[in-house]
Amino acid sequence: METNEKAAILIIYTGGTIGMREDPVTKTLAPMKFGMLLDEIPELNKLGYAISSITFNPPIDSSNMTPSIWAQLARTIQKNYTKYDGFVILHGTDTMAYTASALSYMFENLDKPVIMTGSQLPIGVLRTDGKENLITAVQIAAAKKDGNSVVPEVCIYFDSQLFRGNRTTKKDSAQFSAFASHNYPALAKAGVDIVFNYEKINYPKNKGVLKINTSVDDRVMILKIFPGLNRRYFESILQLPGLKGIVLESYGSGNMPTYNWMINAIKKAAKNGIILMNVSQCPGGKVVMGHYETSIELQKAGVISGGDSTVEAAITKLMFLLGQNLTPEETKYYLRNNLKGEIEI
Repeated sequence: METNEKAAILIIYTGGTIGMREDPVTKTLAPMKFGMLLDEIPELNKLGYAISSITFNPPIDSSNMTPSIWAQLARTIQKNYTKYDGFVILHGTDTMAYTASALSYMFENLDKPVIMTGSQLPIGVLRTDGKENLITAVQIAAAKKDGNSVVPEVCIYFDSQLFRGNRTTKKDSAQFSAFASHNYPALAKAGVDIVFNYEKINYPKNKGVLKINTSVDDRVMILKIFPGLNRRYFESILQLPGLKGIVLESYGSGNMPTYNWMINAIKKAAKNGIILMNVSQCPGGKVVMGHYETSIELQKAGVISGGDSTVEAAITKLMFLLGQNLTPEETKYYLRNNLKGEIEI
């Protein structure tokens, strides 16, 4: 890895715990100005990079994240793309994996790092994890090899590990190791040195001008299967007016109850043009349609296997594809296939 001493990095501050401070009276956390956040990390100056910043005003709690904000982030990066070597997005942890997944689909010809990070403790707290997360995220965004960016992907860096964004899920709200990538190895690990897993990084096959496609369709649902799921509620959800797609969170390797009423409701929904995708409730492993008898009926009904996709990657992929004015068969084809490293075929 080359030391890119003249790297230009853009930090995009959307909000999140990393930029919070405690109100001395109410003891609640509220966003601070970005300039104050940088004042808490003078170590960034030692890197020698040309660091610029853009701040969302007002800062956004990631619980309030929306597709329109995903689009705003994509447009911000496109607008500044030629000026910088890499980008760091500061974002709340709760929906970071959803944003990372959505952005991965929105970019075409991406050949620069887009590294998302944040923290579990505010930057002004003595034991904050925010300093190391931000400093190393900036270093990774600046890293080059043979003149090219080392990690030209949308990634999440947290607690010494770099993950592909659309392979990542939040696993813990109380530990510094907040994220995991159960079905895909880390792209880098930061110890004394930052060690990159080059073989697992996606590199663009064809270089070209960065393009973005921010069209998404939010007429979707995530429906988790559980013992005792009420028939009336289940059927009502599948008959919601205007509904275009559902991600089913099934058991194990893609199994669901074989009640006639449930299978019939799924068949009726599919016949009415609703696209259904099956992902596992298990953090690791994958959906294998037809492996057990309980999933054969789903396969016959036209339910699409989500393979080893995360729920976050699956729902944002469905929203993205439904926004592309594709035919139902085209949408199903792309759901089954790998777009941006989100699924193993």
